[in-house]
Amino acid sequence: MHDPNQHTSTRFTPVVEKALRTAGWEPGRWIIRQAEEWADALRAHTSPAGHEHAVFPAVVEAWAEFGNLHILAPGPGRQIAPASVRIDPLGGLHLARTLGDLGRALATEISPLGQESEGRAILAMDSEGRVYSIDHTGDWFLGADIDRALNTLLTGVQPTRLTSG
Repeated sequence: MHDPNQHTSTRFTPVVEKALRTAGWEPGRWIIRQAEEWADALRAHTSPAGHEHAVFPAVVEAWAEFGNLHILAPGPGRQIAPASVRIDPLGGLHLARTLGDLGRALATEISPLGQESEGRAILAMDSEGRVYSIDHTGDWFLGADIDRALNTLLTGVQPTRLTSG
């Protein structure tokens, strides 16, 4: 039952928290079985050229908390159009090489996290929990953690470009 005295957490702005709750998120959400199934599917996949996915605790935790949510932008963007977000790493299953290349460029491991705007970009996370977006225009830094990345995406804050496409 919803506690009327527990309106918001301190992790997210009220507008982002409302969008998350509308999508089915709540504090303490932890769907580890789904996260483990995704981890197994990614570990089992090898590209035709032999590229494999990295799977690490930070991304498994993000999948467990936000997995299978389809989060819609709560309103107009601040600087750019806000994105909808779907946390499901299998959208990046066939991008092991792309994610591996980005990881090497950033001296870290990268794993798929989900998609934004109905698949127009792939969301990825590195082993430190930083979140990136990869689209046809380049690679973008969204935030130092999933909370900041969701704020960037859902409120239309301009992300930082890493590379040009």
